[in-house]
Amino acid sequence: MSTRTEFTRFIKSQAAALGFDFCGISHSRRLNEEEERLSNWLKKGFHGKMAYMENHFEKRLNPGLLVDGAKSVISFMISYKPLNPEAYTSELKVSAYARGLDYHYVIKEKLNSLMDELTQKTGKINYRIFVDSAPVLDRAWAVEAGLGWIGKNSMLISRKNGSFFFLAEIITDLELEYDAPFGGSYCGECTRCIDACPTGAIVASRTIDAQQCISYLTIELKESIPESFKGSTAQWIFGCDVCQDVCPWNRFSIATSVPAFEASHWITWSKMEWVALEEKTFNQLFSKSALKRAGFAKLKNSISFAVEIHDNHEG
Repeated sequence: MSTRTEFTRFIKSQAAALGFDFCGISHSRRLNEEEERLSNWLKKGFHGKMAYMENHFEKRLNPGLLVDGAKSVISFMISYKPLNPEAYTSELKVSAYARGLDYHYVIKEKLNSLMDELTQKTGKINYRIFVDSAPVLDRAWAVEAGLGWIGKNSMLISRKNGSFFFLAEIITDLELEYDAPFGGSYCGECTRCIDACPTGAIVASRTIDAQQCISYLTIELKESIPESFKGSTAQWIFGCDVCQDVCPWNRFSIATSVPAFEASHWITWSKMEWVALEEKTFNQLFSKSALKRAGFAKLKNSISFAVEIHDNHEG
């Protein structure tokens, strides 16, 4: 058995042992086919006020600019679908991915462990771990690694288990055996995600106008949610799962096997418990949660916006 084969098998077996649902490996190269799509998306201003999306354009396409001598991109998928979705009874909604511990820390710890084990076998190698934390086109690399296709809602979809997954990558100068890219798309004529989007953010297949997206409005947009969205954001206060919830492929989705992703007690909070949330309590409860990305002031704005809509509707 060649060293390359041995290392490849070791990585995939360790990934499975650490709780990752899928692991695929692709040859590092410039993603030329993504250049026009990314450029057009930015030119149309679909990134809204996420100015960071305009930075490092070339690095997004070329992993060799992130890791010297990059030869391999290792892609990982790990489910975050709640084991018991019915346990979420709060009137105000938080996206499923943010109900447990912050995935950045959980996944990075797992991948650091994997690389500690691997480098004992390989000796010194160049590598970097990416968990939604740098200019990496993670969904495009997951397709390259044979893990699935990018659906009309722009999510990476697995034929086996849907789309409720976190994605992460390791880019390294270690040469490995490469999986065949995923061929084709299996969305067919289905437009359920487009039709169901509460704000019409999916403007075309694989094209999201972030300025219309509830996730952007409740997390990335640091200003107050514009009044024009009254009546269309429902009770979402952090993120949104609508386009995934209606996707037919998610009838095959699997619950997470990672205890850290299981929900916290606040999933049963009443509307008034959210309204009464104070900054000190926020800092205590959500210090290790993805909700801290929005920050206290933004979360309170989203709560007020949702409650106002809800109360007006009930009235």
